[in-house]
Amino acid sequence: MKALITGASNGMGKDFAVKLSEEGYDLVIVARSKDKLESLKDKLKTNVEIEAMDLSIKENAFKLYEKYKGQIDLLINNAGFGACGLFVKTDIDNELNMIDLNVIAYHILTKLFLKDFVSKNSGKILIVASSAAFEPGPLMATYYATKSYVYNLTMAIYEELRREKSNVHVSVLCPGPVDTGFNERAKVKFAVKSLSSDYVVNYALKKLNKNKLIIIPGLIMKIGVFLNRFAPRKLVLKVIYNIQERKTR
Repeated sequence: MKALITGASNGMGKDFAVKLSEEGYDLVIVARSKDKLESLKDKLKTNVEIEAMDLSIKENAFKLYEKYKGQIDLLINNAGFGACGLFVKTDIDNELNMIDLNVIAYHILTKLFLKDFVSKNSGKILIVASSAAFEPGPLMATYYATKSYVYNLTMAIYEELRREKSNVHVSVLCPGPVDTGFNERAKVKFAVKSLSSDYVVNYALKKLNKNKLIIIPGLIMKIGVFLNRFAPRKLVLKVIYNIQERKTR
């Protein structure tokens, strides 16, 4: 079995690599930092191939697929970042780069590898989204929108596969705050206690192996997502704004 993991140099991507290697998967690990990938490779037990590339450049996503088409059994779309601030003041180039990585790269890799999986009628895809996927995100508007995109993309793919009675499975991981390097790049401080990356990864893989569609680690986040369904949208907007504002203090 062979897994391809994007965003594998840090945080959950790194922990996914460690855990899957322990389970016997050969790996393709992808990130921008070659040094970090090489350091991670030295710690893994199975065959590991390194791809140091920036997936926000869409041509790289196509190149990655072309190199590994027909070879992958599990795709983990994990690479991504966020940014915080008023939409009228945040840097547009940074936001477009975020969309390229959080949306375009996910879309390309998911679509192309999914075609392979459907052809052989086996394979799994894990999309790493966020609890941000379930609601609008004032002060992190672009990031929330990107996670909503990949969440809804996964939902649609799931139903198409179900109708075709396919043995291919897709899951979407929607954690709340996780103790990774995300908050440093986004320049925020989480308002609630973060879950450990190791816990989230182990939980996600356990649910992925059971073909769970929506994976939400942590009881508090499960409750929050459930209650969000019934709250008036304008109330949700006010609550999220206040939460995001506290992150920047």
